[in-house]
Order: sequence, then C-alpha cells, then structure tokens
Amino acid sequence: MNDLSVARFFDRTTPPHIVTLILLASVGPLSMTVFLPSLPNMTAYFETEYSYMQLSVAAYLFMIGLLHIVIGPLSDRYGRRPVAILSVMVFMLATVGCIAAPNVETFLVFRMLQAAIVTGIVLSRAIVRDMVPQNEAASMIGYVTMGMALVPMIAPTIGGALDLAYGWQASFGLMLAFGALLMAFLHFDLGETAINRSSSFAQQFREYPELFRSRRFWGYAACAACASGNFFAFLGGAPIIGSDYFGLTPTQLGLYFGITAFGYMVGNFISGRYSMRIGTHRMVFLGALLMISCPTGALIAEAFEVTHPLGFFGFMIIIGVGNGIILPNATAGMLSVRPHLAGTASGIGGALTIGGGSGISAYAGLILSEQPNPMPLIVILAICVTLSLVAACYVRWVEAEIRIRG
Repeated sequence: MNDLSVARFFDRTTPPHIVTLILLASVGPLSMTVFLPSLPNMTAYFETEYSYMQLSVAAYLFMIGLLHIVIGPLSDRYGRRPVAILSVMVFMLATVGCIAAPNVETFLVFRMLQAAIVTGIVLSRAIVRDMVPQNEAASMIGYVTMGMALVPMIAPTIGGALDLAYGWQASFGLMLAFGALLMAFLHFDLGETAINRSSSFAQQFREYPELFRSRRFWGYAACAACASGNFFAFLGGAPIIGSDYFGLTPTQLGLYFGITAFGYMVGNFISGRYSMRIGTHRMVFLGALLMISCPTGALIAEAFEVTHPLGFFGFMIIIGVGNGIILPNATAGMLSVRPHLAGTASGIGGALTIGGGSGISAYAGLILSEQPNPMPLIVILAICVTLSLVAACYVRWVEAEIRIRG
C-alpha cells in the first residue's frame, strides 16, 4: 500500500476504514451467539438429543482454536486480503449448507466449516498492527473491540425473535446477509497491509524462533490468556449460579450477563482513549491490578451472606472492564514483538487465549454443577486474576530491562 497513515473509505490504496475492521471482527461473534436461543427448536427439528446439538458450540470452538494457528501464518505468507476474502467465501457457503442440511450430522459438518470466519478476529488485529505502531495499535484495537462487543450483547435477542417469527434458519440467514455485507466491504475497502511478507513458508518457519524465544511475547500471551480465563470461567459457571443459587429466570440472567458485557465495552473505551498516552505494558498492569478487586469484593459479599444477585454479579463488571483494558494492549504487545510475523502472533495468541479459556470454562461448569454456589467460582477467579497480575508484572520487568539495555 502507498500510505499506511491515512484511511479513505472504499479506497483500497489506503488502509481499511475502522468500520470495515469492526465488521470484519464482528461477524465471528455474531455466528457464535445469534443462534443460541434456537438450540431447543433445532434439537426438535433434527430429531436428536440436546447434548448432541450442543456440539454446534463445542465443535465450533474447537475449530476456532485450530484455525487460529493456521490463519496467522497463511496471512503472513500470502497477505491479509486474499486470506480474509477466501475465509468469508467459505463461511458463506458453509452457512448455506447449514440452512439446507437434511440431518444433524450434515449440519454439524457445515457448522464447523463456518469457523473459517474466525479469520476476521485474527486479521483485524494483524491489520491494525500493520498500519500503526504498538501503542497506537492498542488504542485502535480497543475501539475495534468496543464495536465488536456490541454483537454478543444483542445477537441472542435478535436470534430469539427471528426464531419465533421465521424458524431457526432465519438466524443463519442473518449470518449469510452479514457475510455478504462483509464481502462487499472487503472488496471495496481492504487493500493489502502486509507489505513485508515472507517469500516462502521455509523462510517464515526459520523466523519463528525469533518469536518463540521472545519473553515479551509469552508474557503478553500469558497475561491475555489468564485475563480471558476469568471471563470464560464466568461464562461457564454463572448460568448455574444464577439459576440454581439465586433462582434467576433466563431473562434476568441475560440482563446480569449484560452488566459484564457493558464493563467490557467500558474497558475497550479506556484502552482506546489512554493506551497511546500510558503505554501498553502499563495498561496491562493496571487492568490486571483492577481485576484483583473482583474476587475480593465477591468474597466479602459472600462472607457477609449477601443474598441479592448483585452481591455476586455486580462485581463481575470489573472482570469485563479488566478484560477490555488488558486484551487490546496485550494483543498489541504480542503483535509488536516481531511485526513481520504479526499474523502468526495474533493466531498463536488467540489460540492460547481461546483454548485455555474454554478449558477453564468447562472446568468451572463441571465444578459448579456439583456445588452450585458462588464460592468455587470466586476461588477460580482469584487464581486467574493472580496469575494475570503475575504475568503483567513480568511484562513490565522485561520491558524495563529492554529499555535499560537499549
């Protein structure tokens, strides 16, 4: 590209507009959440068991984790634009397959192919890092993620309404429409931002040790994974606590989940507003330090036997804010270790975050199904936030050491 400093809408010779990046990052979360209210009706439609139908979530997450590892290196080798366009094409074809599937087995195959859209999350971050320096990248990723965070807040409500009016296929029709919209934006607005691409995979693989030997990369990755672990633990355990311990209805539980999502948006805004001024490693540390107050406050509320759901869920907004601060900055830090391998770093970092977080979520759900009260989840959160703070301190120490040497 000729100029990576000024973006003009629908001009492929300049960097993509932030609207394009938000849309690129948002279709994945849409496809993950919009159809969830339809799972019971889909179970009846395909005449199968609900546990089998839930594979549409578990298998999808597995494919997302796997593709994180593959997409980054492909985009470093062949460029962001062709990989993004090809992935959206696969997503759209897979969505048509889901709608037309004659049985649950066929549906699950196409559902796993839909995971190709995870490219949007990986590449939106890599594209930002191609465009701007580290601190500015953290700021821009914060704004992109803030826009993306709206999707999981409203998508299940829209999906439920579509299911009620038109059936479960309508949610997949909405995915297809957004896929087509994204394809148009990519065609007209996304030029190639990965200028210094590897000439071959052999050359690329020879450069991987640079990334893997970097203490900064692993420090940022560990901080992001542990911070996300808090959120995934909450997602895995809060539904059980809400329904079995506090007696919340699904509607009430959805509203309390919205508190955490709102906190995530607030944290993203803080990142967008202050990362350039404060710096990524300081923002990561401050976000981790803030999250310590979540399990501490929830533990105090539990000790005083607070029975209102806000005594537990009210503190979870801190998890959202902390993640909104940590993840954009930790991601920018990972992508800045070796900028020419930004796609690879984004993919590996994302795989660690989703893989570790999904495991923590499953563990939280398993533990709380046997003991449905807040205390086990509070303990899990305390462990995750402590590890995240340790990783943030390590990053600060490494960054300070580099400055002294440099």
